Amino acid sequence: MDNFIVSARKYRPTTFASVVGQGHITSTLKNAISRHQLAHAYLFCGPRGVGKTTCARIFAKAINCLNPGPDAEACNECESCKAFNEGRSFNIHELDAASNNSVDDIRSLTEQVRIPPQIGRYSVFIIDEVHMLSVQAFNAFLKTLEEPPAHAIFILATTEKHKIIPTILSRCQIYDFNRIRVEDTVAYLKFIAGQEQVTYDDESLHIIARKADGGMRDALSMYDKVVSFCGSNLTADKVAETLNVLDYDTYFTVTDRILEGDYTATLLLFDEVLRKGFSGQTFIGGLNAHLRDLLMCKNPQTIPLLEVTGSVAERYKTQAARCPVPLLFEGIDLLTSVDASLRTATNQRLHIELGLMKLCGLGQKKNEEALTPSLPELVPAHNPTRNPAQAAPKKKVPPTVQPSTPTGAPAATVVQTPDPVPSTTTTGTRTETQTEKIHSVSSSVPNNNRPAAPQTHAESLLSGRSILSLLNNRQKSENGSNPSEEPAHTAETAPEVEGEKNATLLKKAYQTLTQELLEHRPRLGAAFEEARIEDCTVYLNVPNESLYDEVMHHLSDIQKRLCELSGVRLSVDFKIAIAESTKPLKPIKAEDRLQYLTEKNPLLTKLRQTLDLDIE
Repeated sequence: MDNFIVSARKYRPTTFASVVGQGHITSTLKNAISRHQLAHAYLFCGPRGVGKTTCARIFAKAINCLNPGPDAEACNECESCKAFNEGRSFNIHELDAASNNSVDDIRSLTEQVRIPPQIGRYSVFIIDEVHMLSVQAFNAFLKTLEEPPAHAIFILATTEKHKIIPTILSRCQIYDFNRIRVEDTVAYLKFIAGQEQVTYDDESLHIIARKADGGMRDALSMYDKVVSFCGSNLTADKVAETLNVLDYDTYFTVTDRILEGDYTATLLLFDEVLRKGFSGQTFIGGLNAHLRDLLMCKNPQTIPLLEVTGSVAERYKTQAARCPVPLLFEGIDLLTSVDASLRTATNQRLHIELGLMKLCGLGQKKNEEALTPSLPELVPAHNPTRNPAQAAPKKKVPPTVQPSTPTGAPAATVVQTPDPVPSTTTTGTRTETQTEKIHSVSSSVPNNNRPAAPQTHAESLLSGRSILSLLNNRQKSENGSNPSEEPAHTAETAPEVEGEKNATLLKKAYQTLTQELLEHRPRLGAAFEEARIEDCTVYLNVPNESLYDEVMHHLSDIQKRLCELSGVRLSVDFKIAIAESTKPLKPIKAEDRLQYLTEKNPLLTKLRQTLDLDIE
């Protein structure tokens, strides 16, 4: 059996020049050696696997070298260097504070400090994981650390600097080690692969480097693992499978489905991810990072922050060109909220699926060009009949009107959105308990070029699809026209007619609209059939508040439809009132209720006699 040595040990740096990603540390230490400005205590802190202990050993070897080079590197030829390389040096002592954290261990260390070195100039004490020392051990170590013998140098290493008491920190020179960049990790992996005669592609090494998250030791351990699985040829697919990470193709495909608004395909892809054994939180975290990378591609100056190269970077640039910046911002915010909620969610899959469907909704908005709507002009610039007095666009948004209602009656809220054609004033009148209440709202005909607003919850409760979309679809189906074709006259381009002709055109258009509503909205059609028209004012009575709310909700669509049917731009006033209810209150007693129901349906008496039923 061969004596296999893991790459983390076999390729462990032995000189300052071979340390990866810590140039600010190694240059400072070399300058201190060259200038003979050595402190008596150093503190190396940083994440795991970034070279703290390695730099401590190289530094200890260099300061004891009898013939240092011009760049402060050890010569590896003197007795001190040979003893260190062979592991028999008595000048360099390593102590694991995780297992030697008591006061007695520190007392033994202070006794050992008094012994001068046999070979070399310094006795170096490397204490790893120093944050594991107890408070009593720290206090016992203070005096020795502050005033050690001239030949003693302490090098403390830790991953959690905040756990070290301030009195220890104040006695040390502190060196902060950084996470190793992906580019540096990939370059070192390429060097090792070349030494081991292993073929690879750049994408596979990038997967290892990103999975390592700045730790070189973790990267080398993963490298050994994937080599054991893949052999001498590393590919991105095999590496992703070995490390149990989702490849780039998954996130690119999911993002494409989101941009298309196809939530069905998105949910099926997520189910496939779960079937492969990945957790939902891993998927959400990866998708969030993917959207972040796409956002970085929106600006050429931030493209280097991708930490990817080659064909993957080009794919990111291509997909980023299809993604609006608002969609990416909202998507990242949404996924961050979902990721946070997963920690306390009892049904994580449901939370993720809802988040994905919301993302697909953002994609649908993008397709409808309604993600960031802007206020359009009231009159198109190309319209030659535009009145100069109407040149300034009106951006007035009417306030929400909430009329007072008697106890038990729901309050109706009417909100109208400003739209780009001549405004029409509508007056709604509610007659309740002998009191008449007038509600004035501003409404206008929507712009044909304006993106369709998403259906609100109130709209779905009232009547589902908008009247305008329903009637337009009906007209297209009857005419057999292409959906892309526009009618001959629209609300914007139709000429404006004044005088008595307006009233005549309004009555004809109103009759046609009433017939359409009777066919598709019988409730509305019945109310409109009983309406009265005087000049350009429509007097409409509705039987109840529900129908009143429905009429007010669809009022702008009705007005636009009237303009389309008439072929001109009309200024129409609507006066809508709720008819006073004259129906008596329903009886309360059981006998009265039975009598009431029997009057409504005489067959109920026959049913009672047949089944021999009686009131209890």
